[in-house]
Amino acid sequence: MSNPPDEPPRDPRSPSRRRYLAGVAAAAATGAAGCLGGWGHTTLDRSQADFDPEPLPGDRTYPDDPDVTMFRRGLRRLGYYPDATVPDAVTVNWQFPVNYIGHTAAKASPRPAPDDETIVIPGDTGLVHAVGPKGRHRWTQRTGATSLGIHGTAAIVDGIAYIGGYDGDLYAFDVETGKQVWRTSRMAFDGAIAIGSSPAYWDGVLYVVVEYNNPPAGTLWAVDADTGRPLWSDDRLWGMPHPSVSIDPEYERLITASNDGVCYCWKFPSLEFEWSFQTGAEIKGTIPQYEGRAFVGSWDGHFYCLDTDAGEELWSFETGQIIMSNPGVDPETGIVYMGNDDEYVYALDMETGDVVWSRDVGGHVIGSLTVTSDAVLVGSYDRNLYALEKDTGEVRWTVPNNGHVTSAAVPHDGRIYYAERADITGYWNDDEPTTVRTPGHAYCLVDDS
Repeated sequence: MSNPPDEPPRDPRSPSRRRYLAGVAAAAATGAAGCLGGWGHTTLDRSQADFDPEPLPGDRTYPDDPDVTMFRRGLRRLGYYPDATVPDAVTVNWQFPVNYIGHTAAKASPRPAPDDETIVIPGDTGLVHAVGPKGRHRWTQRTGATSLGIHGTAAIVDGIAYIGGYDGDLYAFDVETGKQVWRTSRMAFDGAIAIGSSPAYWDGVLYVVVEYNNPPAGTLWAVDADTGRPLWSDDRLWGMPHPSVSIDPEYERLITASNDGVCYCWKFPSLEFEWSFQTGAEIKGTIPQYEGRAFVGSWDGHFYCLDTDAGEELWSFETGQIIMSNPGVDPETGIVYMGNDDEYVYALDMETGDVVWSRDVGGHVIGSLTVTSDAVLVGSYDRNLYALEKDTGEVRWTVPNNGHVTSAAVPHDGRIYYAERADITGYWNDDEPTTVRTPGHAYCLVDDS
């Protein structure tokens, strides 16, 4: 499909009514209100001429720069770690509390820095933690996201961690010291209320999706990684967007989605809008791309495989339940792994959508599936982290937790890092006080076999 319902085609460089009103409001505000160490709204030229990147060679699943790491390991968001193996048994090496908020969005995933000495772990109270592999805190930094905190995962480039918060600001921290390098205010993003997505990085530019209300909408932004200066934007998204962008440099596609149920695609790196595909309900999960295919889970109960060239459906798989999690893709076997609210994990053939195996994991799956050389790691609402045999789906082991595991489980250097939601009662009940029984922890697992 070419456009969301009731939305006429338009040039993404032309301002919308919402952007015009935001610009008027920002221009009337003081300079300090628009900056906070970032960029004031009135100083920006967001025309395409201001951001016109040269075409770059693709043929790279992940950046070939060893100093770059990001959510789901790389730009295509496959969640695939081909060099990692999962032990036959594990034990908890360390844990500490990071999450206290009842908000049901998936929590931020720990992100090991390329220095192998630091793991960056954002929390839903707005704190960013940096710890060593053995769990010793190196630093803790507070952001302005004190209401719903941080749910996106850091992109780490050349020793700088880039993180968006539910205050609508985008932050850059020095990984070694924790010092704030820059902070781009929500007003520089036209009054954004939240950044729930995880930044993607390519060639000096961050790509991030931000959220607005009144009306609920979103915008894709390109931001200079050195300075935090917004370079370009397209505000065609409707409904508050939660997925991060995925980028396939070889097939020249950038893809994201939103609560309007639409999958959006731009050419990359030119950012010329290419197509949209309408599902029947919200899209919450980040959409991995592989070999000209995109894998989209929708709250309409269907899991779609799309041709990224034309935005056409190649196949779909129906579960009948909400699909919220981020699927994992194994390029070696041609299998895509997905979970959803029917409490099953499915291994699907990428070419046909046929079920290779399925496994009951005892609870909803809303976080990210991680694929290693021999196993699939997945968190369940039954409060366990599962390691499933990649070929059969048999349970290798489970680790019980305090709350619901909704981050990605990240294997790195013989350890597995992940985070969970707090154990909270009363969050959805106006007649019951919200009570944190146990905060959600960040964990490190090590080999116990």
